[in-house]
Amino acid sequence: MSSQIVPLDSLTVSPSPRRGGCASSSCGTSPRPADVDAATWERIKDHPCYSEEAHHYFARMHVAVAPACNIQCNYCNRKYDCSNESRPGVVSERLTPQEAVRKVVAVAAAVPELSVLGIAGPGDALHDWKNTRATFEAVREVIPDLKFCLSTNGLALPDHIDEIAEMAIDHVTITINAVDPEIGARIYPWIFFDHKRRTGLEAATILLERQMLGLEMLTARGILVKINSVMIPGINDHHLAEVNKAVRARGAFLHNVMPLISDPAHGTHFGLTGQRGPTQSELKAVQDRLDGGAKLMRHCRQCRADAIGLLGEDRGQEFTLDRLPEVATYDPVARDAYRAFVAAEHGDRGAARDDAMRRIGAVADDARLLVAVATKGGARVNEHFGHSREFQVYEAGPNGITLVGHRKVDAYCMGGFGEDATLAPTIAALDGIDTVLCAKVGDCPRDALLAAGITVTDAHAFDYIEAAVGKIYAARFGRAIAAA
Repeated sequence: MSSQIVPLDSLTVSPSPRRGGCASSSCGTSPRPADVDAATWERIKDHPCYSEEAHHYFARMHVAVAPACNIQCNYCNRKYDCSNESRPGVVSERLTPQEAVRKVVAVAAAVPELSVLGIAGPGDALHDWKNTRATFEAVREVIPDLKFCLSTNGLALPDHIDEIAEMAIDHVTITINAVDPEIGARIYPWIFFDHKRRTGLEAATILLERQMLGLEMLTARGILVKINSVMIPGINDHHLAEVNKAVRARGAFLHNVMPLISDPAHGTHFGLTGQRGPTQSELKAVQDRLDGGAKLMRHCRQCRADAIGLLGEDRGQEFTLDRLPEVATYDPVARDAYRAFVAAEHGDRGAARDDAMRRIGAVADDARLLVAVATKGGARVNEHFGHSREFQVYEAGPNGITLVGHRKVDAYCMGGFGEDATLAPTIAALDGIDTVLCAKVGDCPRDALLAAGITVTDAHAFDYIEAAVGKIYAARFGRAIAAA
């Protein structure tokens, strides 16, 4: 297939016969989780939000074409022009559908990892349905193999199920923070429904009923649904088990419990009234209690509404409108080649994972270890300690090695020099971590972390993460590894 040239003043292109899924038959598969059937795996294997495996290799892109919203949440303030913040509802540029297509083509040309286009606001994708639909339809004409997904509060969801299905939007995220109107009324001060603003219990009851109905209608159509829940200590933290139970009963594919982001500087009601967010240990405890219910997503990064790149990175500032090329060129060859590379990587990583599981299995005791990993992606230990802005956290134990979360930090190295002032917050963020794995680390941060009881090592630089964690675990508990 030849490259397509998309002029800035026109969205007219020659349509391609390819629709959905991978760009070529060269797509490979990694070992799918035991609780995911083969047909579903084909739908999620390159979606970084719906597959923990995929998030190591594939990128998402959000386009901010839906600024209006039909509800108010006490944790939300749709603040613009704040490129240093990473939280839902924040964008640097609101786009028209035409501008969005121009940006998507430029990103697809520069980021071969791109597999998913999402619309997550900064308001509600369904309340601004005209812009959402126009964007998806125009992009489909240019890059038909991109997966489409949208995020919504669910209030308008039942009104758009038919259109969502017709447009092959195969992944939908609904934010559901409660299934009890009494609790919902403490989170949502008002909604706008049926041409009227509604408040209190009436508002919460309508919203929750519409969310449940929309979820049921989506799953009845075979559309994969992820539920986002914001954990708010003292309000819904003990209630989230009921949310998990309710959404599982209605067929939700994933449940993502996210921490409340509460800072007075953000101007939210919760931030200004002193409502705190959960600690890392509190969040993990709630997630652990939900194990066995609806399948949990633990690799969420609470992305901005204009995020671009792998989860954990945001390249959005590289693709602002003023930086886009005058003529955007899309060539699927690079994306096809990247998928072939990922297929080969899956085989190598699978062998490394098997070895790690063998090491874990050689430890008879119920020993557990939390390991933080500095990584740029690719499921490898490949980031310098001083450059890392987050650490992925893995738990090793009798049941294997599992990604259980991440810890955001300020980069230690600024302009080539270590900033000792950033070490104390980093050490605090790594509370409970036994070992940090990275590609390289200097003596100063190594000694400071060791004094805090945290071992940091670059001995496993560029190893696959599971292999490195397996070696650390086996060495720590001193068990001999049986011959393969």
